[in-house]
Amino acid sequence: MANIRRLKKWYNHRVVKQQIEKILRNRQKKIIIDAKRRASAVLIPLFYSQGQYHVLFTERSEEVNFHKGQVCFPGGTREPSDSSLLQTALREAEEEIGLKAKDVEVLGEFDDNVTFTSDYVISPFVALIPYPYPLKADGREIKEIFSIPLSFLMDEANFERDSGAYKYEGHVIWGATARILKQFMELLKSESGALR
Repeated sequence: MANIRRLKKWYNHRVVKQQIEKILRNRQKKIIIDAKRRASAVLIPLFYSQGQYHVLFTERSEEVNFHKGQVCFPGGTREPSDSSLLQTALREAEEEIGLKAKDVEVLGEFDDNVTFTSDYVISPFVALIPYPYPLKADGREIKEIFSIPLSFLMDEANFERDSGAYKYEGHVIWGATARILKQFMELLKSESGALR
């Protein structure tokens, strides 16, 4: 009986992963081209643990130039040496939290978004990462690494419309990260009943 339960969990895990890939593949990404804003990219890391998916976040340190103390996805500004925005997201994830590109399974791209105060265009990439994984926060840039269950984020009651934020165990997700997350959650809810 225990083997059957494990098999069902594994199967559900694979089905959800495939559905997310299909949802992202079968839609037109909204691209923002704005020469006045700097190109950047983030990774939206998903992992499977204890029977459900989780989304990984970082909390930035007070030492960084922009977005001090804010919750965000691993990522940053495109460097001239980056061959693509995906490479930017993967490079930054390795620098910030020790997540190696070879261990990341990219599921697809999501809509570009902007920051209004620091003038970035953000290109998000959704990825599946292994769990457990020996993540290590870069102390200069990242204060903390934490995760939130996908089921919590998909519950409309957990998004505070008046502030445009999610709050979870003392963390507040707002600004561009909250906008990206909200749009992604709405897409998953509208396109796939199995993710609920």
